[in-house]
Parts: sequence; C-alpha cells; structure tokens
Amino acid sequence: MRSSASVAISEQEYAERRERLAENLEERGLDAIFLPPSSDLEYLTGLGRDLPSFGNLSYAHGWVAGAFVAPGREPLFVLPRMVVDFHLGGIAPPAAVVVREDADGRALFGEAARSLGAPSRLAIGARASAETALELQHALPGVELMEGSSLVNRLRRVKSEAELQLMGRACAVARAAMAATAPRVEPGVTMGELAEEVEHRLRAAGSRCPSFPTHVFTWGDRPLDSGDATATERLPDGEPVLFDFGAVVEGYCSDFGRTVVCGEPPAEYEEARAAMLAAHAAGWAAAVPGALARDVNAACRAQIEAAGLGGGFRHRMGHGIGLDVHERPFLSVEDETPLEAGMTFTDEPSILVDGRFGVRVEDVIAVAPGGARLL
Repeated sequence: MRSSASVAISEQEYAERRERLAENLEERGLDAIFLPPSSDLEYLTGLGRDLPSFGNLSYAHGWVAGAFVAPGREPLFVLPRMVVDFHLGGIAPPAAVVVREDADGRALFGEAARSLGAPSRLAIGARASAETALELQHALPGVELMEGSSLVNRLRRVKSEAELQLMGRACAVARAAMAATAPRVEPGVTMGELAEEVEHRLRAAGSRCPSFPTHVFTWGDRPLDSGDATATERLPDGEPVLFDFGAVVEGYCSDFGRTVVCGEPPAEYEEARAAMLAAHAAGWAAAVPGALARDVNAACRAQIEAAGLGGGFRHRMGHGIGLDVHERPFLSVEDETPLEAGMTFTDEPSILVDGRFGVRVEDVIAVAPGGARLL
C-alpha cells in the first residue's frame, strides 16, 4: 500500500464518493462495509495498493488490514504495524487502529468493529480473506455478512473528469511504449525480448508497473508466446506479432493492443485486418448512453461475422476498466447493463485464424453521446 493514490483526485471527491456509498448502504439496510486494501478502498479513501506480487506477503495480524466505512463517519482503518511502517512510510491514516505484533489483534479488531454501534448487517469487500470474514463473525456475533464490492463497483462505473484525465495519461504511456517497441519487430527477435522492451518502455514513460502481465505472441503455424517456453524462440519473417499490455498512472489502468507484421503479411491478412478495424469502429460508434452492453458487443461482432471470420472472434468486444484493468460491466453477450456517459471500456476485437495468423487492436474508450471518445 502507498500513502497517497493521486494528487489529481481531491479529498472532496473522495468524500463525495463515500457519501454516495453511504446512500447505497442505507438503501439496502446495511450498517457499514469493511474493505481490505484493494481498488475499492483506494477509490473511497485514496489509500493506494502495493504492486502485484506472485507470492503472498504475510505479517502478524495481517488479516486485520482494511477499513470500516460507515455512513456519517470517517473511515476507521485497522492496520498491522508493519504495514504502516513499511508500506505507508510510517504514517498511519487519522485515527487508525495500529496493531503491533505482540498485541491482541483479535481484541483490537473486535473493538474497532463494535465501535460502529453493534452493526447487524455488514457488507464486506470481495478481496477480504476468509480469515477476516470469520473474525468479523467472531467480533460481531449474529452479524449478517453481505457481499459489498458490487456496491462500490456501481459507484466506480462512471468516471469523473479527473479519473478520465488519469486514464488518458495511462493510455498515452502505453502508446509511447508501443511506438518505441514496434521497430524491434524484426526476424530473429524473441517474444520474451519484446515483452521486456515493452515493460522497460512503460517504466521509462511513467508507468508505475504493467496493469497486467504483458503478453506478446504470434498465431501462425507454430505459435510463439512471451508467457511460455516459446518465449526464447526466434521470430521468423512474415509473422504478425500481437501485443497486449497496459500502463498504470496514479492507480488508473490502460489496456492497449496492436499488431505489427514482421516483413510481408501472410495471405488474407489484410482482409482480416480490415474486418477487425471495421469491428473496432462499429463498437466505438455503438457505445452511446442508453445502449445495452450486449448490443454494443453485437455491433462489433457483426462486422467480423459479415466478413466470414466469426469463428476467429473468440473474445468479447471489451470490458470495463479503471482502477482495475478488468471491471464490470462487460461489453459481452451476457451483459445487459445500460451504458452511461463517462463509463470506460476497452474496444478490443481480435481475429485468430488457427495455424495461419492473428490480428488484434485495442484502445480504451469513454461512452459519450454520438459515439464513444478515445482515451
């Protein structure tokens, strides 16, 4: 965790987010919500998250980490001492309960929970551990725990102007990384080398980290992939190379894709590329307020189906994006969410023709009247 998520998001905006959450809690008869360190907690308080780690970090009383957010009061943080000292620069949030290693963590956590006024119905974030949920039930006998992240997700779907600016910066960083990496797509390069180049360029352009594992791959007769044993094999001439990666700026994500051909493209590649770009444009145009998510996906897919390449479109048009690289709602066949101005999505049609080639493009768009705008 970091002590500050962004100077671009004001304290007033964080307070307004919590006020809207309080309204949602009261409408549903919920007394409060407990959120562990997560994008949800960052959205509501500005307490930033750590970089992703393959292994789990573990501290004494680690399960207490998080905050209770209740209507009419400031967030109450409960944090292990080592989190404060080593992840927050030694500065705890105001009025935080700091749990030292030799303290009775269960007792301190219970006191914090009961200070809310004996809540009977408590929402809990989806990222909370099972241990945290069990301890909440121990601290509050008879409490009814409810899933809470969907409540915060509904607040997060429509982005403020400050959020859109940060996401635009994250998109610009990804574009710069792609522009710097594209000249390296030459015979003999490996997918591993290209992925390393992308991530180096992301950091150099201002990304805190990749927004998800960088993926560089081909889809020819022998597919090469930065994520498996073929990452060190050399790229032959005539192969399209597909890029999928994203940047993080002040906690906000981008998700970006392009295809770069090594040498001359294979037969029928240009026809598939034209169908993909038509799908990209159709989805973009359909992403207007009031449209159903599934219908926007259908508008994108229809262009690829019309070209006779529907079997190669194995994905969805896109997904919501913001503080997480994948957020709800999804631009997908099963999602009936009506879109609202300011919602942000990926527009990422791809066509994968087994044994021959793949082609993809991906941008982040914001829903707007008359058609989405590019971030």
